[in-house]
Amino acid sequence: MSSKTNNSLPTVVVLAAGRSERFKAASGGQHKLDTILHGRSVLEHTLANVQASGLPFHVVQATDTAHIENAGMGDSIATGVAATHHANGWLILPADLPLVMPKTLLTLALELASHEVVVPVYNNQRGHPVGFSARCGEALRQVSGDQGAARVVAQHKAHLVPVDDIGCVLDVDTPEQLAQAERVFLQRA
Repeated sequence: MSSKTNNSLPTVVVLAAGRSERFKAASGGQHKLDTILHGRSVLEHTLANVQASGLPFHVVQATDTAHIENAGMGDSIATGVAATHHANGWLILPADLPLVMPKTLLTLALELASHEVVVPVYNNQRGHPVGFSARCGEALRQVSGDQGAARVVAQHKAHLVPVDDIGCVLDVDTPEQLAQAERVFLQRA
């Protein structure tokens, strides 16, 4: 699933191909992206926020990485970047961050115009999405395994962007984190 590309803006690559092993183990087998958060699935919330940002986006699903044995986050990133190789950079967003705010995505997109790598920081904690300029494309297409793009981030001086958005650090890897996300969602409403 992709939106139309705006060549002046980075593309949000939504990573939705994970196996959700921690959440499944703690919840009796339910995939975290299918769990309901205030009436909609976690994935639907994430995609609604991405769409509200107005940024182009591409979703990497399990079918996109099924041909890779033991595919990890790095493989999803490489797949998404390869599928959007003409993009003017990328914001890599795990799909289990349903509360990341559209304004955070836009802030990072604007910061990416003058930096190779941007990382949001909320309460001294690094979060997502991590942004990469187009110059990082070749390196991102080479990542694999479970380490994501940590190696690419380490090769560049990441520009840390303070944000007032718990959504960039609040993923839903466990039912407890889902309950916390529900509380934050209700506070924002």
